[in-house]
Amino acid sequence: MNCHSERIKKGAGNVFLSLNRQATAPKTFKKVACPLLLLSVLSVGLPVVVLTTHAEGSRIKDVASIDGVRENQLMGYGLVSGLRTTGDSVVGAPFTIQSLISMMNRMGVNLTLDPKQITAKNVAAVIVTAKLPAFAKPGTSIDVIVSSIGDAKSLQGGTLLMTPLKAPDGQVYAVAQGPVTLGGFLGGKAGDTTSKNHTNVGRVPNGAIVEREVSVDLASWESISVVLHQPDFTTALRLSEAIDHVFGKETALPVSAGVIQVAIPKDYQGRVVQYLAAVEGLDVQVDQRALVVVNERTGTVVMGGHVRISTVAVAHGNLTVQVKTKLNVSQPSAPLIGNAAGQTIVTPEVETTVKEDEARLLLLEQSVTLSDVVKALNSVGVTPRDMVAILQALKAAGALQADLEVI
Repeated sequence: MNCHSERIKKGAGNVFLSLNRQATAPKTFKKVACPLLLLSVLSVGLPVVVLTTHAEGSRIKDVASIDGVRENQLMGYGLVSGLRTTGDSVVGAPFTIQSLISMMNRMGVNLTLDPKQITAKNVAAVIVTAKLPAFAKPGTSIDVIVSSIGDAKSLQGGTLLMTPLKAPDGQVYAVAQGPVTLGGFLGGKAGDTTSKNHTNVGRVPNGAIVEREVSVDLASWESISVVLHQPDFTTALRLSEAIDHVFGKETALPVSAGVIQVAIPKDYQGRVVQYLAAVEGLDVQVDQRALVVVNERTGTVVMGGHVRISTVAVAHGNLTVQVKTKLNVSQPSAPLIGNAAGQTIVTPEVETTVKEDEARLLLLEQSVTLSDVVKALNSVGVTPRDMVAILQALKAAGALQADLEVI
């Protein structure tokens, strides 16, 4: 599949209707779309190739973020109660009982007994994590994730007790509490148990209430920094040109492959929200580097649209070694007479089979398009696991004109 192009006429005035700017003479831009290849690798057979094309550019808000406008991580330590004998044990997690006694003492219930005397397993110690969104105000509800840190078998049916959530600065920004949902279960007794999904991690939807906000004074900003999610010099230049085309020359200045400094025009001084909305809505054509991502564990291969291969000959064969062991029991045939009795022994019988598939030499011509790469690799007739090995060999030979990343 060849990369295709289309010409679209777009005026500066109709790029963003909410800007109320005077329309100028329409200019012609050329947008080029290249396919993205996804090789969905199955356990047997050749990969299924899915080609998708993107005719439109990406919005700036989808490929970049505004410096200073971000989420913040929160974390806290708490207890989940109400478990049905699936909580922490005294031996496996003694800190759980200590935390329970401390909480009861703070509530006015003085416990002087030995922690080892508490045998109920209906409480579990957990770590609670959450993300504090930007511009979240006090009273806003956010989701939290609850993870067991003891030897609890399941958090099913439990309730998270009041847990303060702190940021790295040590300040409490939210307080979490509520019933835990798992999306799974654990049932049975002793060795006969049945489980579904992971039962030691759960969520509390809207379980935390924000108590402190992270203040961001947008009205005082004189410029903004746009940070690309994937730093690239070409994309940074295109992004700055897209902003300059709408708001005037020298409005945006790329200072690195990942940061573009954007000045706030006088017309938008004090109206930074409107300006940010206008900038984030602009389209930019993202440039992609030639990259092949390989997951050896699953056999998945993902290729970008700029991947090319040079002329190379490939021969690949499989070597299978199979070892079978059969245990034979040898019993004595003589009768048992005194100390001369024979012994019954077990003798292993090992059979080893080696099979090597016939390898054929195939010439892969230099490819021009991504479709040629797909056809060339599929023509080898190998399994997905073998394709991973072939790609690694092509990279080592210098025939793969792309970066190879193994995850």
